[in-house]
Amino acid sequence: MPIEIKMRKNEPIDRALRRMKKKLERENIIKDVRTKRYNEKPCERRRRKEKVMAFTAMLRRRYAE
Repeated sequence: MPIEIKMRKNEPIDRALRRMKKKLERENIIKDVRTKRYNEKPCERRRRKEKVMAFTAMLRRRYAE
């Protein structure tokens, strides 16, 4: 489904662009495009996810004390 931003009456273009960027961010479209920009091998994907899991576990241990 395409993203549509309707220009309001007397609205500057930069404000409309800002609304569009916020809407794209909320729907995680930019994040998806960046992750799908390059092909990622399954082992690389697994390694990246393990790295994130290790980091979050370290943060939980640090702030659980």
